[in-house]
Amino acid sequence: MNAKTSNPVLVEYTRGPLVESVHRGAVAVAYADGSLLYAYGDVDTPVFARSALKPLQAIPLLETGAAEACGASDAQIALACASHNGEDCHRDLAAQWLSDLGLSESDLACGADAPLGIAARERFFRAGGSKGRLYHNCSGKHAGMLAVCSHCGDGVVDYQQHDHPSQQRWLQVLGEMCRVDGLAMPWDYDGCGLSAPATPLHALATGLARMANPSGLSNARQQACERVHQAVTANPHLVAGENRACTLVMQALGDKVTVKVGAEGVYAGIVPSLGLGFALKVDDGASRGAEVALGGVLKKLGLLDEQSEAQLVSVINPTLKNSREQSTGIGRPADAFIESWA
Repeated sequence: MNAKTSNPVLVEYTRGPLVESVHRGAVAVAYADGSLLYAYGDVDTPVFARSALKPLQAIPLLETGAAEACGASDAQIALACASHNGEDCHRDLAAQWLSDLGLSESDLACGADAPLGIAARERFFRAGGSKGRLYHNCSGKHAGMLAVCSHCGDGVVDYQQHDHPSQQRWLQVLGEMCRVDGLAMPWDYDGCGLSAPATPLHALATGLARMANPSGLSNARQQACERVHQAVTANPHLVAGENRACTLVMQALGDKVTVKVGAEGVYAGIVPSLGLGFALKVDDGASRGAEVALGGVLKKLGLLDEQSEAQLVSVINPTLKNSREQSTGIGRPADAFIESWA
């Protein structure tokens, strides 16, 4: 059976007294040993987690010693995990990192792009900007991989190719963390040109739980996991940017959780205080559905208090308005989704 039709409803959008639209999907919340605290929907079929993998992709940057060798700051490590807006702070930091490595924008394998963020994009086009690779939302991830290539002697030419040592290295790490065969997963190239493997939500949640509770890992990997969480939660604006859900959640919750979006309706998170990792995907790929589902997960894990919930209401429980600014409905987690946690 196709999971896209069999998965349960996670999110409802209403208009007046009726449910107008629904978003189906699946959620997995796991411990580091792979056991599930919670599962809803199909968490065993591989899905493309896309950029939600970035905290795991950043592990080799630290584990190999590349970050220390190039003097990477927490800000740069956060940028390596980012799907950023392409604001000046993102572009400038990526450019400086490449300069520190003795490289330039032309060494990035991601395509030229305009800023992803709405406000940054408007400013960019208003100023007559030209598309560039530094503006690409994955430029930080690519800079981090180039740092690893430089440190490990892999060579920076064609580093984006699936069979390049830099790609095989992080895929191996991904497999070890998620307890799957990292080099045998279904894959294709992502939007930025790097390999995009497909992993079950259960496996991804397990890998992130091992970042949340890395006590069973080698010292080098344990320190890498802890540094990634520290860097990301200390620099939430660099991970996404203005009016983006990842940034808003981590600004509201501090170091309670690392949250990372993936394209096509994916969110994933690391919760060190609970030793948990979570991963979700809405089947139709809609961001508005994934963000409300994320709010449901955060609430059921006890991470939201009254103040933070109020701060995040526009993301996790949005009010819909018409062109006259009249409220017409809301987005909310489906009752059955919330009740299934009882």
